[in-house]
Amino acid sequence: MSYKELFRIAFLLVSSPARAWEEIRLEDRQKVFSAFVYPMIGLCGISVFIHSLWKTGWSSPENFQVAMIECCSVAVSLFGGYFLAAFVINQLGIRRFRLGNDIPLIRQFSGYALAITFLIQIVIGLFPGFRIIGWIFQFYIMYVVWEGVPVI
Repeated sequence: MSYKELFRIAFLLVSSPARAWEEIRLEDRQKVFSAFVYPMIGLCGISVFIHSLWKTGWSSPENFQVAMIECCSVAVSLFGGYFLAAFVINQLGIRRFRLGNDIPLIRQFSGYALAITFLIQIVIGLFPGFRIIGWIFQFYIMYVVWEGVPVI
């Protein structure tokens, strides 16, 4: 998947979640990692890295080190959050709703459900002043998930 397709799906999830979930349902469940989640995590890390270098400058190696640490901390937290969300959703589905153990489906669902989080992190990484607006947009994730559950 190209970055053009990546952002097309991400913005489709923002603008028309029901239509986006219909397209996602037809995709290969295994390609969510390489085609969506990993590139989005990379873009989130790059946005934080750019802002950190912009804020501190290129004057010393320590500034580059701080930028790399901030970049890696965001990437690791999003990476861990993705797998934790997939695990928790799968366990809830098995125990509470008596669903089958379908890890690829749950990973696909949780990966695309995190699209709003990824986009918010990209914007906040570049412009930290928008953090309060990012918190407000977090509630939109519930609507995206609400639209995706019946389709997936």
